[in-house]
Order: sequence, then C-alpha cells, then structure tokens
Amino acid sequence: MRIFLSCLLMLLVTVVFSQENKPPQDSLITKLDSLYREDQFYFGITYNILTDGPVGLSQSKFSSGLSGGFLRDMPINKKRTLAIASGIGFTYNNYNQNMVVSAPNAIPIYTLIDPNSAYTKNKFSLLTVDVPIEFRWRTSTYESHKFWRIYSGVKFSYLLYDKSIFDGSQGKVVVTGNTDFNKLQYGAYISAGYNTINVYAYYGLNSLFKSAKIEDKSINVKALNIGVIFYIL
Repeated sequence: MRIFLSCLLMLLVTVVFSQENKPPQDSLITKLDSLYREDQFYFGITYNILTDGPVGLSQSKFSSGLSGGFLRDMPINKKRTLAIASGIGFTYNNYNQNMVVSAPNAIPIYTLIDPNSAYTKNKFSLLTVDVPIEFRWRTSTYESHKFWRIYSGVKFSYLLYDKSIFDGSQGKVVVTGNTDFNKLQYGAYISAGYNTINVYAYYGLNSLFKSAKIEDKSINVKALNIGVIFYIL
C-alpha cells in the first residue's frame, strides 16, 4: 500500500511541474502574432503611357517597364492589418513615341517625326533607383499569407541612366546623359489584389523633362504606368 501511495504521489508531482513549465497556448499564439510582419520582395511589369504631352506627340508600339525591390513592413495596429512600409528598388521604363532626341554640339534638340517618314525605332529609356513609402491595408494573419490587400503611397525616383535612340533612313542617333531629364521624379501609386498577383498603377506628379522644348513649347510629359505587381515573402 505504501508503495502504491508513493507512486501516486510522484505521478501527481510530475503532472503539476509539467503543467507549470508548459506555456499556455494562448500566450504562444499572442507571441507569434506580435512578431509577424509582411516584409516582401516585389516585381512589377507595366504598360507605360505619356500624358500631358505637346500637340503632335504620340506613342507607337508597346512601351513597357520592369521594376523590382524590397519593402520593410511596419504594422501600426494590434491586429497588424494596417501598416506603413518603405524600402528600395529599381525601375527600367521604355517609352516608344514620335519625338526624336538629337544632340549636335552636345545640346539636346527635340523634333517630331514627320508622319510620312519611315523609321525603325524611336524611344527613350530611363533607369531609376526608387524609394517607395506606402500605407497598407490587408486581411492577413500570422497563419496565412493569402489575403486581400490595398497598398497606396508615393514613390521617389532618382535617375541613374537615360538613353534615347532614333533609327531611321539617315542612320542611328543615340543620346545618353541627357541633362534635360529630371533627376528627381516622384509620383503616387496604388496596388490592389489577392495573394501574390495584384493590379498596379503609378502616376507621375512631376514632368519627366525639366527644360526640354519643341518650338519654344515646354515638354511637360508625365508618366502613367499600369500593370501587375507580384509580392513574394
């Protein structure tokens, strides 16, 4: 009988200590929930449109853009469905259009292509480093990365490289380092969707050019980029 009582007492002590050392399930969930954030890599593909251009300026062919980078997520509410995010990325945009950029004597000159003229290619390309700052709403939880989202913010871009190409019957004209481009560009954007794939739109709030003119008329074209963006954890 004594042996039986001793064994029973040891069993009860073991259970008590086991219960004391085991963290409550609710505490574990709370800890995980308090740590999770939506840090993400992003990759975007866009169709590029020039807006507010001078009379006669038009686009031809398909103008495309590619972007990619990383965003750091900073939740601002207890449920972590609201957040501020910022990061860094790069964008490469092409604009096929009918405005020739030439630079005799290293001074850029802008002319519109005669509609009757034949040419193979006419475009300018811009490579920028970007700093996006966005406000985020989503339905995410720490258990699932498949959720609805609406992200909106502003993007500041610094021009790293530019290239203008005209290829026509008279040969090829290439201009790089055009000082008429705005070095600092900025605009507003929004992305929305579910899970990985989302629709995306960006509108430039300042002109791509700071001092370019066609026949004494300023070229105040702005960028409108529409496409899809992919978020990858």
